[in-house]
Amino acid sequence: MEHQDLLAGFIRLHVLHHAVQEEIYGQWMMQELARHGYRISPGTLYPMLHGLEKKGYLRSRKERCGRSVRRLYSATSKGKKALAVAKEKLRELVGELVEWCE
Repeated sequence: MEHQDLLAGFIRLHVLHHAVQEEIYGQWMMQELARHGYRISPGTLYPMLHGLEKKGYLRSRKERCGRSVRRLYSATSKGKKALAVAKEKLRELVGELVEWCE
C-alpha cells in the first residue's frame, strides 16, 4: 500500500472504532478496510491487531467456527479512552485542514 507509514494510524483508528462498536475478526476487518480503499494483507493486519492487544487497546478471545478457530477482538477501556482522545485530535486536525483549504 502506498504511503503505508502515514496511513497506518488511520487503519489503527478504523480497527479501534469497530472494536468499540462490536467484536471484530481479521478477515472481516480486511474487508471493511477494503471498503474504505485500504488494501491490507493479513501479514500487515494480524501483527497490527496483536500489537494493539499487547499495548492494552484490544483484548481477544477464541471462538470455534466450524473446523477452525476464530480470534475475536474487542476494545478495552484503555482502547475506548484512546479512541476518544484520537477523535478529538482528529476533529482539531480536520478543522485546520478545512480552514487551510478555504
